[in-house]
Amino acid sequence: MKLFSILCILLSSITCSGLSFADSPPNEVTKNEVTQKEQQQIIQVNINTATAEELAKVLTGIGISKAKKIVEYREKFGSFVSIEQLKEVSGIGQATLDKNVGKIAL
Repeated sequence: MKLFSILCILLSSITCSGLSFADSPPNEVTKNEVTQKEQQQIIQVNINTATAEELAKVLTGIGISKAKKIVEYREKFGSFVSIEQLKEVSGIGQATLDKNVGKIAL
């Protein structure tokens, strides 16, 4: 959050100083640069140690219900040995794994 605030202040000072970026309005530049920074800061979650709440917060397409199923699976069968093993949890398929590439850790 602190990095986001600093980025906003820097971008505000650049756009107020009269500098222009091609033909893009200042608001579009700000949005694009913030989006790029957010994408660079991918948060990971360890599927072997995270709570259901943490899983639901970080993973795309995983609500609290599916997150609880991940935790239940882990408690019943032990730690996941691969990310692909998540597909054995009811309601989780390849599409969900594809959405979360880089967010899942073991």
